[in-house]
Amino acid sequence: MDRAPGMSARLKLTLSYAGFLMLAGVLLLAAVGVFLLRQGWLQTNEAGAWKSNPVIDFVRGFAPTAAAVMVFLLVFGLLGGWVLSGRMLAPLARITSATRTAAKGSLSHRIRMPGRQDEFRELADAFDAMLARLEEHVAAQRRFAANASHELRTPLAISKSLVEVARSDPSHDTGEVLDRLEVVNARAIDLTEALLLLSRADQRSFTREQVDLSLMAEEATETLLPLAEKNGVTIETRGDITPVSGSPALLLQLTTNLVHNAIVHNLSAQGRVWVTTSAHRGTVRLTVENTGEMLTPHLVSTLTEPFQRGVERIHADQAGVGLGLAIVATITRAHDGALTLTPRDTGGLRITVELPAHPSPRS
Repeated sequence: MDRAPGMSARLKLTLSYAGFLMLAGVLLLAAVGVFLLRQGWLQTNEAGAWKSNPVIDFVRGFAPTAAAVMVFLLVFGLLGGWVLSGRMLAPLARITSATRTAAKGSLSHRIRMPGRQDEFRELADAFDAMLARLEEHVAAQRRFAANASHELRTPLAISKSLVEVARSDPSHDTGEVLDRLEVVNARAIDLTEALLLLSRADQRSFTREQVDLSLMAEEATETLLPLAEKNGVTIETRGDITPVSGSPALLLQLTTNLVHNAIVHNLSAQGRVWVTTSAHRGTVRLTVENTGEMLTPHLVSTLTEPFQRGVERIHADQAGVGLGLAIVATITRAHDGALTLTPRDTGGLRITVELPAHPSPRS
């Protein structure tokens, strides 16, 4: 924004300091003058004679001294105010410099203001924290863009290769090429839809309604029950009524992704999945727990990154697009909730989604 030039904050503080000092000096000199004038008037009355006008004597004797004092106060106020305002505004100058550095694209710079806590240092610390979050967010966006480009390029490259093979070899089985193209295109469509869902949830462009999270969990479980039976996985569902405020479609997607992830990342035989909902004071929880391979805490901490896959999937026919838990994390964040991933001691994963409870109507 273009602004008209004006006085600097340092100059304003200097003039304010000098003006306040001058006003205090005037008031002090006025008080002294009135006192001296009163004393001279009383002494004249006690003597019983008017040798001269006491006001004129006061002006002649006191006015030059008062003027000298005011000049001294003006010079002292300007110099002192300039020095003091410079010292006070020095932290602000560092913050301004860091802001301009960040505006040029360098988010790694930090102010790291020394000294004890005050308003300027609190502002500097808040700015450093904001820069750290921005740097992390920008890095995540760059990784996401790179990974998304790679994931989208793969099916397109496969489709191109299949078309080239079909053109170069007319005797090649056309039905087989079409079947493979259908599979590749379906994966590309799934990936595109997942990216759109991720963007929609991140922008919070949805209407909030009262939703029972336990019903969402039951619906997701019933939908995925054939997949669980096919893969030899047993699902147990239990819990309380858990009303939340949010998007039914997104919350259903959240529970479906969690249950699907628990099924495909499970043991090759006799796998188990537990889906539990519970109500607490002010919050509700959805917990999805599954058996599976042993996971390290470091690996678990990366599973919500887009296109991040933990161990190899036991059921390879359910490849997915690597956005399941990333979508869960985004939907949870869009509903002002918290997502916790914890490796189980006996193998597998425990995922807990905690959301604000829908306020109950007053009776």
